[in-house]
Amino acid sequence: MAAYLYTSELARAVGVHPNTVRRYVARGLLPPVERSPAGYRRFTPRHLDCLRVTTLVYHGVYPGRAIFMSGAGVVRATVADDLDGALKLARRHLALVRAERAQADLAASLLERWASHADDAPAEEPTPPLRIGQVARLLGISTDIVRAWDRNGLIDIPRDPANGYRRYGPAEISRLRVIRLLSRAGYSTAAVLRMLRQLDGGDATDLRHALDTPHPDEDVYLASDRWLSTLAEQERRAHAILTLLDEMLQGRALTPAPLPEGEGSFSRQRQIP
Repeated sequence: MAAYLYTSELARAVGVHPNTVRRYVARGLLPPVERSPAGYRRFTPRHLDCLRVTTLVYHGVYPGRAIFMSGAGVVRATVADDLDGALKLARRHLALVRAERAQADLAASLLERWASHADDAPAEEPTPPLRIGQVARLLGISTDIVRAWDRNGLIDIPRDPANGYRRYGPAEISRLRVIRLLSRAGYSTAAVLRMLRQLDGGDATDLRHALDTPHPDEDVYLASDRWLSTLAEQERRAHAILTLLDEMLQGRALTPAPLPEGEGSFSRQRQIP
């Protein structure tokens, strides 16, 4: 008789609810599962291996479309039993996460450099104030984005007392450049606003911490609200995926003889008729 695993045993092994395992099966995120004559699902150690990979990608905060889709590709290859292909995709996935993390770290470094010289007007900026259309063209963004940043409190633009038009001087343009840099590096509007409020309050210390640490009264729904921590966690998961796939490939190469029930490191095996 073959050794099989219950749904609850798979769930316990990776720390998810049994319903999560069932949803993964229904969505094709685990290999097809046979049933016993009594109707029980017959999970195997291969299902557990695939579940571990799937959980590393799907369980937790949503890390953004690029990283999520990259991880999903690894899951598809693993479920299809293409472990060599999955390993190649996992290496690319790790490279993507590292690149995203490097970009976020660089943006934070440039922010710190800018904050330390916040009172210095950039020499390359034009002296006459610009209007919103001119600023949008200068920064390569839309006027809607500029207005949204203003509306969300990221920047307060002075107005011309003669006609009421917003006037963008060197200081405003410099601040908009930093906001654009952080936004393109993946930081959320809430994270950037939190950091800028601290800076506007006269505290230019540890701005990385401000970017990455929501206040207790904030409702945090986005990974980009804690982007530096999210990317660090995604890199840890990417390494874990590589380790799992390597172990799966090594296990396939060794093809050990099956152990009697209850022996070996896989201690939660049970027999289902």
